[in-house]
Amino acid sequence: MTARTGLRLLFGFILVSLACYTAWAGTQQAVWNWQGLVTPPDRWWTIATLVDAYYGFITFYVWVFYKERSAAGRIGWFVAIMLLGNMAMAAYVLRELGRLRDDEPVAALLLRRSG
Repeated sequence: MTARTGLRLLFGFILVSLACYTAWAGTQQAVWNWQGLVTPPDRWWTIATLVDAYYGFITFYVWVFYKERSAAGRIGWFVAIMLLGNMAMAAYVLRELGRLRDDEPVAALLLRRSG
């Protein structure tokens, strides 16, 4: 399987499963009536929100996986992103911004460093 096929499968799954779960949660309770995890019908939107957040973390992590060359870096950042979410993601972007040379465009942030 090529990387492109794998990415298409991953993001296709994320899109379809999130759309299906969101539609199902909408049949259980209107989103504007959400009140948290404690009320029985509210737990479905809470779960939908958590699923959406973690799919976002996985989406960001795909980029981190591409950028990081070592297994230790890939594993460490995966754990950090799954435990700390947007805090770890912000830390990663700040680290990568700090690694940019003055003569590099910000677009270089997206690419893997050679060597």
